[in-house]
Amino acid sequence: MPRSGPAGLLRLRSGGARRLADAQEIRPDPQHGAAGRRQHRNGVIHKETHEKFLESLGAAIDECGAAGCPKIITVGEQRKGMSNAEGADNAVAFLNRMKARAEDKGVTMCVEVMNSKFDRPDQMCDHLAWGVDVIQRVNSPRVKILYDVYHAQIMDGDICRNIQRNFRWIAHFHTGGVPGRHEIDETQELNYRFIAKTIADLGYTGYIAHEFRPTPGRDPLQSLQEAIEIMTV
Repeated sequence: MPRSGPAGLLRLRSGGARRLADAQEIRPDPQHGAAGRRQHRNGVIHKETHEKFLESLGAAIDECGAAGCPKIITVGEQRKGMSNAEGADNAVAFLNRMKARAEDKGVTMCVEVMNSKFDRPDQMCDHLAWGVDVIQRVNSPRVKILYDVYHAQIMDGDICRNIQRNFRWIAHFHTGGVPGRHEIDETQELNYRFIAKTIADLGYTGYIAHEFRPTPGRDPLQSLQEAIEIMTV
């Protein structure tokens, strides 16, 4: 579901969808200020933008804390020729500078794993292992992974085993059908009902954001309702 403000969200085992302030996702932009959904080209891996990004992300964390929003999203950003090792070191340095503020405000920074094959060319955090390495090194309860199932299926596969093995490092989830990033029903390859049960069985009590694009010609509200039914376990 396209996101403008609060996403279409589901609390597992709750029996319904909820649109609440504490489920809102905010994506800070190092070039354009605190909140919004914009193309990111720098961010946590590029030291030359760290100072400006510290300012905008800090403001967004303060905003989230004041509104009771417990999570904020950031990403690895484009490599621009940078190695995985250098990018990880830079990300750890940045997140280490920001984690105390997030801890103080009670806001979890979620580093999103994205695919670099189709949707986000040249992205650094395009495999779960890279993100987990960064999160482990930062070692803060307020710095975790956003596990986007759509992106992760394209890059790594083995969705449920990866969730089980790395659950302690994950704070948030996104959905989307593969291929195409459309509905999460039988028109795509993933068994989202099984994925939802895997997540719920691990004790997850947070939200799952539906980030798929409704197929042209289908009712988007009906697609969202069906997604909620699939993920309610």
